[in-house]
Amino acid sequence: MTKLKIWEVSLLCALCVSLLAGTWAQTKQAEIASSLMRLHVIAVSDDKTEQEIKLRVRDEVLKSISPELENAANADDAESIVRANLGKIQRAAMRKAEGRKVTVSLGEEYYPTRHYENFSLPAGKYTSLRVILGEGKGHNWWCVVFPPLCVSAAEQEAALDAMNGDDKAILTEADGYVVKFRVLELWGELMEKLGQ
Repeated sequence: MTKLKIWEVSLLCALCVSLLAGTWAQTKQAEIASSLMRLHVIAVSDDKTEQEIKLRVRDEVLKSISPELENAANADDAESIVRANLGKIQRAAMRKAEGRKVTVSLGEEYYPTRHYENFSLPAGKYTSLRVILGEGKGHNWWCVVFPPLCVSAAEQEAALDAMNGDDKAILTEADGYVVKFRVLELWGELMEKLGQ
């Protein structure tokens, strides 16, 4: 039997640690993603007027769906509610789109790491309510529509308090955020690149 050299043992150990960290990161990101639904509004273009219309559409969509989502106990309920109200959401968006084509869909979408005022979300795939204006070539806007984090800082705190301790610690800066979150971010980006 051939003896392994020190660098070979080191390489094997590094590979094992990387695989374990990746598995943990993928599991945590999936747990976080399964408890959230995101809203993604994409403007026609980067023109100032189009960006303003995008924000008006966002506000109307949130106004339309937020009361319905108050009845959601979890992300699965929220998804069912949104799916049942896609027509209503589209009509709300069209009211503020000033004649622009509006496409509304619900599905999985990849998001990069996103830092909000009081928390951050790791890169990965999330259930997403997408509202695309025209060809959707402009800057976009996104937030978490369930739990309702597309709201004020006080309401964000209340929604974060409702999450379990481990997920809240990963999303906020508490309990080792920097190390844990960077592993989630790197793993999510690697998986997205491999998936392409």
